[in-house]
Amino acid sequence: MDWKERIKRWLDHEDLDEVTRSSLNVLREDEKMAEDAFYQDLTFGTGGMRGEIGPGTNRMNVYTVRKASQGIADYIKSNGEEAMARGVVIAYDSRRMSPEFAEEAAKTFASNGIHAYLYSGTRTTPQLSFSVRYLHAFMGVVITASHNPPEYNGYKVYGEDGAQLNLEDADRVIEFVSNVENELTIANGSFKPELLVTLDEKLDQAYIANALTVREQPDALPIQAVFTPLHGASGATVKRLLEEAGYTGISFVEEQMQPDGEFPTVASPNPEEGDAFELAKEYGKKAGADLLIAVDPDGDRVGIAVSNGDHYELLSGNQTGAILIEYLLSQKKAKGTLPDNGRIFKTIVTSEFGRAVSDAYGVDTVDVLTGFKFIGEKLRANDSSKEFEFLFGYEESYGYLIRDFARDKDAVQAVLLLVEAAAFYKTQGKNLHDVLVELYNRHGWYREALVSVTKKGADGAREIQALLSGMRKTPLQSIAGIRVASIEDYETQNRVFTDLDKSEKIQLPQANVLKYFLEDGSWICLRPSGTEPKVKFYFSVKADTEQQCDEKLELIKESFLHEVNNR
Repeated sequence: MDWKERIKRWLDHEDLDEVTRSSLNVLREDEKMAEDAFYQDLTFGTGGMRGEIGPGTNRMNVYTVRKASQGIADYIKSNGEEAMARGVVIAYDSRRMSPEFAEEAAKTFASNGIHAYLYSGTRTTPQLSFSVRYLHAFMGVVITASHNPPEYNGYKVYGEDGAQLNLEDADRVIEFVSNVENELTIANGSFKPELLVTLDEKLDQAYIANALTVREQPDALPIQAVFTPLHGASGATVKRLLEEAGYTGISFVEEQMQPDGEFPTVASPNPEEGDAFELAKEYGKKAGADLLIAVDPDGDRVGIAVSNGDHYELLSGNQTGAILIEYLLSQKKAKGTLPDNGRIFKTIVTSEFGRAVSDAYGVDTVDVLTGFKFIGEKLRANDSSKEFEFLFGYEESYGYLIRDFARDKDAVQAVLLLVEAAAFYKTQGKNLHDVLVELYNRHGWYREALVSVTKKGADGAREIQALLSGMRKTPLQSIAGIRVASIEDYETQNRVFTDLDKSEKIQLPQANVLKYFLEDGSWICLRPSGTEPKVKFYFSVKADTEQQCDEKLELIKESFLHEVNNR
């Protein structure tokens, strides 16, 4: 069925709501937009689905949400009555249509005889992860598109361990979702009322109590800091957590504390971007704050800006991760609580800086594929094997997990520990920028960069695939005059050593990712985004000084992108 037949099927459906019907009549006047909305089903991948809100099989709307929910319901039913009784927890953030999509999902589950636990208001993604574990539910769903622009929303799926689905379970769910033939004919209005349970503040205190356990210092030390949830779901939770922890010097950006899916005061609700901190900087200057903290709309990623002379410097996810590792391990070592079998996890696109810090404390750092679900997978295996004691998990894209009562990145936990670390180092006459420079001087200077190229629509998807295929067929031999020492292809699961003409297997799951290692220790990684129409290029270098790092990074980045653009 081509896109024209799909749009006709929707218009011919007698129960199509009038708002959607009216939008479709406007949409089909623009053939390219209409094709993009209907040329495929919105991709339901290993983490769920994400897309622009609007009519069409390739858009987020009540019909595609019902289809995803029906597929998941069929999957749950295939696991028996116990799974149905344990049910699904549903949370949602502040985005457009999030409450409506969450309610559609809950009703679809209940209509299939499955218990649905729906939060009565916005909650963070990490609290959803915690709630699945706390309620012993079989699965979880959160309606969010993280830091995407306002026109996007998404649907993320969690397993019974509170982590995003592992690859095996995800494949089964994807199969069930793809077997739902017609998103327009799913009925979700008839169910026993007791199957749809509203969750309120009762679970909030349990989550807060667990979040308080990340502290290394039992008593709050004086600190001036500024916090903003960027109009997202974390504001009330973080404010309550910091108050219960005893911190009184925290300023909250009032203009951004209330959930608002239009994100009216920021160009992008993304804590990776400096513009997201503009209001926080104003508050910080008035309060003389040492630390500014911003959290993304669903509360799983956190960025910080630290005082550096007369301005605030935004730290990268890699830098913040290294600081948190240093604080955690140094505190545990000082107290004699650093375990012999402690372990840290990071993703393959995360800097080696954090590993250098943990190595100094004799703590192993283990790489996993990009995506926090792979850290969750390691934690799930450890629940039974007890092979290690989890100390920290993180990724360069501003995601951190300190205690594993949640099994996804948790900005709420990280906020508390960052405030505590800043307060502790202040008693030593240092701020977090000072700590960062000390770590560089001790372990070497590291620099990283990320370049994302957006390729929307069907043409864009083909261009991304063609790029990766071309890089596999004719791999680069050198970059910026530096020889390529090895290439890791996670699709073939092979590591090829270019100078020795030999290869070995990579002990990680299959993924459409390429990683180039240069002879000087630098690396470049290419991967399509799993949630957005983008191809991402990651760069990492190490040198003896900050200036050398900056120069090498620009040289390698410019050379590599030139090669890519001229293919």
